[in-house]
Amino acid sequence: MDVQAMRLLATALALLPMAGVGIGLGMIGSSLTQAISRNPGASDKITQAGILLTAFTEAIGLFTFGAAMAILFG
Repeated sequence: MDVQAMRLLATALALLPMAGVGIGLGMIGSSLTQAISRNPGASDKITQAGILLTAFTEAIGLFTFGAAMAILFG
């Protein structure tokens, strides 16, 4: 295999965790919806925690994307 083909393969493998990020974001959203529907009085605290968890999960996705682009163009 040539170098370009290996870079494309490595980039594809580096982007696999993005599927986990998508699943994680869906689970966070589902859990937040259930938690708020069970306890509407605590929706402010639940929403704050949800925004923080979503930001951390998205950060993992951004790091993964950055690593994949570094492999592809580096």
